[in-house]
Amino acid sequence: IATLKGHIDFSFACCWSPDGNIIATGNQDKTTRLYDTRNMSKTLNVLGAKMGAVRSLHFSEDGRYLAMAEPADFVHIFDAHTFERSQVIDLFGEIAGVSFTPDADGLYIANADENYGCILEYERILPQNHIGNIFPYPSTL
Repeated sequence: IATLKGHIDFSFACCWSPDGNIIATGNQDKTTRLYDTRNMSKTLNVLGAKMGAVRSLHFSEDGRYLAMAEPADFVHIFDAHTFERSQVIDLFGEIAGVSFTPDADGLYIANADENYGCILEYERILPQNHIGNIFPYPSTL
């Protein structure tokens, strides 16, 4: 058992990387903190939200991406190795959760808006073929 330090308010979300080496925690303080499970005494990195608390987190099954959802309007996609923000998805409504598909080629967002509730599906696309691409393919393909 370990005590994770760094957040200044209530935490709402957490998830483990597929290899079990990183735990991500989402907080009311508008940050996600990442901790290396082999040394949890300090924060590995801090990722910031745009407007609100972090309410949902999910690593892709291949461990390459981390999706971070705010309570409304924004889902952030981060490269889980460099911690660089790959994309921000700006949508309308309350967000209930996010989840990558098992093959990591898609992302589902649960929209819980009282007027426009739905499940949104995003697919990874090649940058040269489309505009608005979500978490681009690595250049090594």
